[in-house]
Amino acid sequence: MASTRTATDTMKAFVIKGVGEVEVVEKSVPEPGPNEAVVRTTAALVCQSDVHTVKGAIPVDPNRTLGHEAVGVVHALGSAVEGFSEGDRVAVGAITPCFHCNYCQRGFASQCQGMLGGYKFTTQKDGNMAQYFLVNDAQANLAHIPDDLSDHMAVYATDMLSTGFMGAEHAELGIGDTVAVFAQGAVGLSATIGCRLLGAGLIIAVEAVPERQEIARQFGADEIVDFTQGDSVEQILELTGGEGVDAAIEAFGFPQTWDAAIKVTKPGGRISNIGYHGENPEPLEVPLEPFGNGMADKQIYGGLCPGGSERLRRIFRLMQTGKVDPTPMTTHEFGFDEIERAFAMMQSKDDGIIKPLIHFD
Repeated sequence: MASTRTATDTMKAFVIKGVGEVEVVEKSVPEPGPNEAVVRTTAALVCQSDVHTVKGAIPVDPNRTLGHEAVGVVHALGSAVEGFSEGDRVAVGAITPCFHCNYCQRGFASQCQGMLGGYKFTTQKDGNMAQYFLVNDAQANLAHIPDDLSDHMAVYATDMLSTGFMGAEHAELGIGDTVAVFAQGAVGLSATIGCRLLGAGLIIAVEAVPERQEIARQFGADEIVDFTQGDSVEQILELTGGEGVDAAIEAFGFPQTWDAAIKVTKPGGRISNIGYHGENPEPLEVPLEPFGNGMADKQIYGGLCPGGSERLRRIFRLMQTGKVDPTPMTTHEFGFDEIERAFAMMQSKDDGIIKPLIHFD
């Protein structure tokens, strides 16, 4: 059903004004095209990727709305969108592929229409840290939120859990495998959950912050390696009898953790990268001796979390059956009128913040 709203309807949106500068501004409420939908936001999370963007690591146009982790209710639907009604509770992935292009049809929906092209919020169009947001290709990218799931639970499926699970999936873990997860921020913690779900026999979490160590244990980490207490590579090798791990997941985006992930992975193992390295001034290097000078049968896999409604439904199912509860990662809660404070805390990591939940209602 097409919307009957007028062009004068406005909303508040959290935007990047320029490098290092953010602001809440008034914008027009978007109108959906035939294959689009407009969602009224009810809850959102601030992502570290937004912090990278504001620092200038990801170039975007001024006045572009930030945010890509949000849930809400359908406000207006394009004429071609079926299976949804205004008022339905829905989630939308951070990645919103077209599902028509060559990349999508080859199974790389996150690379929709080109390198990282599935990541459209903020980078290609307004994001969803606003009172309303527009969803492209809504038929494939909207997912109903089950009645027994709160917005708080559901919003984690949009990016954090999907990305962390992808890190575990790309590590190709088998039952009983050993795995090291470097860094226990929200993505690393989600990867730890994913490793547990896939049946890893020994999960080693690399993290120095005590509060994050505690959550990592809650989420399935068997051992904690604190890099402030000694070299993380040496500690992991000691824990594995000198063999190293079957797989390592880099969830930090630093050259040091990249280097360590390769070093602790045994020959024939896998290195799964989900850390963002765009702020590093130099190219990443591969340590040649641990890489067998290129012949150690080690695989390196980097990826961007997949999008689409089926991905969200599968994660919701894990929540509904009690296998996953991501909410311990929420360390702070704010109203949308406090979004600038929440964002500043994510920038500075004040007060042990991991993920701030933003309430719109």
